[in-house]
Amino acid sequence: MQTIEIIASGQTFTAALNGSKAAQALAAKLPLTITMQELHGNEKYHYFSDTLPADAQRVGTIRAGDLMLYGSDCLVLFYQTFSTAHTYTPLGSITDPSGLAEALGSDRVQVTFRAAEG
Repeated sequence: MQTIEIIASGQTFTAALNGSKAAQALAAKLPLTITMQELHGNEKYHYFSDTLPADAQRVGTIRAGDLMLYGSDCLVLFYQTFSTAHTYTPLGSITDPSGLAEALGSDRVQVTFRAAEG
């Protein structure tokens, strides 16, 4: 597993990538600063211009702090916990998502993803 940092609104969150091919492809893009759009009051998303290797599965329950790939080109960061019938490729999750919803806010937000130091 690779540890990364996710920074939003001046707050830094530590996340662990799961080592999948999709997570490795995301890690290869780091450092990355993107504008993420709001959706459904529970997630932020960003469409890449290229694709990542997807391996979508029914995840059932999404937890706050989960980082997933929707389709093969949409990075999704969830800030609420809920059940879903959608399929995603899991990439990893934030270790402690306390304050994540507040940092991401209710509109689009600039988010930086980078390899963790140390």
